[in-house]
Amino acid sequence: MELLGVFQSVARAASAADRLVEAGVDESRVTSLTSVPYPEGVLCRQQQRSWFHWLALAGGLGGAVLGFALAVGTAWLYPVQTGDKPIIALFPTGIITYEFTMLFAIVGTMVGMFWEMKLPAVDERLYDPEIADGLIGICVSLNGAVGKDEAVEILREAGALRVHSSEEH
Repeated sequence: MELLGVFQSVARAASAADRLVEAGVDESRVTSLTSVPYPEGVLCRQQQRSWFHWLALAGGLGGAVLGFALAVGTAWLYPVQTGDKPIIALFPTGIITYEFTMLFAIVGTMVGMFWEMKLPAVDERLYDPEIADGLIGICVSLNGAVGKDEAVEILREAGALRVHSSEEH
């Protein structure tokens, strides 16, 4: 079950997140929703592991291998002997390898970006339209350590304007 508390100030939202963690909610289950990009750790203290740069790197390396294999494989399968020049030429192979590296690095970056943003959304998430107007949302996914009533009370005491529940939808 999820709860979404909507706050007007950063200090109150951060206080709510801290109080939820102190009450026993796992830090990975408390997230923030804002229309403003606050620095990491301002609202929620969690340190999530990011796979973004690894996906971009894997895309680039995969593209380099594929580009090299395509250029070398094509020259090897369809040899065109021109004088004493090598069948597998360095510069055309390098150009194809570079282009495939960049193409797949960009694709890996795009996949990583969508992965990190959890897009497309598989399930419906709680949202308040006023978050787009500058309010701050603290979303908590309850796992049994803290009950719904206790979590709602913590959010209200911290200054939540309203609290939405996934049971309402």
